Amino acid sequence: MRLPVLDKLESELMESKRELEVDIPKALKTATDMGDLSENAEYKAAKERQMFLQSRISQLQGRISNVMQLDVARLPRDRAGLGSKLHLKNLDNDEEKIYHLVFPEEVDPDTGRISPASPIGKSMVGKKEGDEITMSFGGNTYYFEVTLLITIHEISAE
Repeated sequence: MRLPVLDKLESELMESKRELEVDIPKALKTATDMGDLSENAEYKAAKERQMFLQSRISQLQGRISNVMQLDVARLPRDRAGLGSKLHLKNLDNDEEKIYHLVFPEEVDPDTGRISPASPIGKSMVGKKEGDEITMSFGGNTYYFEVTLLITIHEISAE
């Protein structure tokens, strides 16, 4: 099973490599053509961007390697874990919320995509349908019930 986060990481890696191998050399050539490099802001900016991209490429390659080593088969099939989608009902007002436990690169709290390592995510990891979850944020405590759990195994089968 190919994890969607790999597409995002590999896309960023390819874009960073393209910029490092195509755009930066052009910017450096343009800057050196201007003459004195000691006071050349364009040259300095291009060199700083070059160093940043080299570092970012190394980070991305390491992250891709780490993600590829993840054994999805070892993730729980009956409890919430990475890749799971949880439907929750607020026990105070019956409001429904859906959360998806995702890799850090995919986090978007506005759409319910949260990291299992976040405080809210930690409260969900290991839960099953029917379990209650207590969440505290913004100085308030909320109580939810897991009404539906879809694990990464079921999601990837869709």
